[in-house]
Amino acid sequence: MTVSNHRSPYRLSLVSGEQAVGDVGAGEIGAAVKALVSTADPGAAHEAWLESWVAAVFSESLFYPYTSLKYHTLLVAALVSNYRAGAGFEDLYLVVDSPDEAVTPHRTVLDTGPVSLRVTADPGDRPAATLGAGPTRSFADVWSRLPEHPGDADGCRAWRVLDAQLRRIRSWSTALQFIEDFLEWRGDAL
Repeated sequence: MTVSNHRSPYRLSLVSGEQAVGDVGAGEIGAAVKALVSTADPGAAHEAWLESWVAAVFSESLFYPYTSLKYHTLLVAALVSNYRAGAGFEDLYLVVDSPDEAVTPHRTVLDTGPVSLRVTADPGDRPAATLGAGPTRSFADVWSRLPEHPGDADGCRAWRVLDAQLRRIRSWSTALQFIEDFLEWRGDAL
């Protein structure tokens, strides 16, 4: 989705409609980017990307301002790691993890307290939905097929709103960033 007159690398938030960068200065952004990309240990780098605020302020492209560089990178890492382990795209699942479980290196793509999601060929006994036969699948399609979602959509209006929006968002990085932004915006109200 393009937005006329938006010529900035900074992501637009689906929650607020504003640029995600806020009042952060260029020096602070530069230092945070340098720290993020200079991590040598792969496990520590994965953790750093999951927790990164600076990667979340950038979109994947000027042409897609609601997408998230943070989640694009985490998704690519999960796909590459699964492919290296011998899985094909058709073997992969989106898995809803318990927020109490440890992050799975290079598989966890979202870890925001109440919501933890990973992409893996081995879903175990956790709620999961296949990604489909090819990489053209939308997030909304996969989310809609999950047998169980995080949160209480039956008893909490905020979770119903989040669930309804995720059933509409096709871009994976946009949807994952929306979850993070929505939960941050709602704070302790969930």
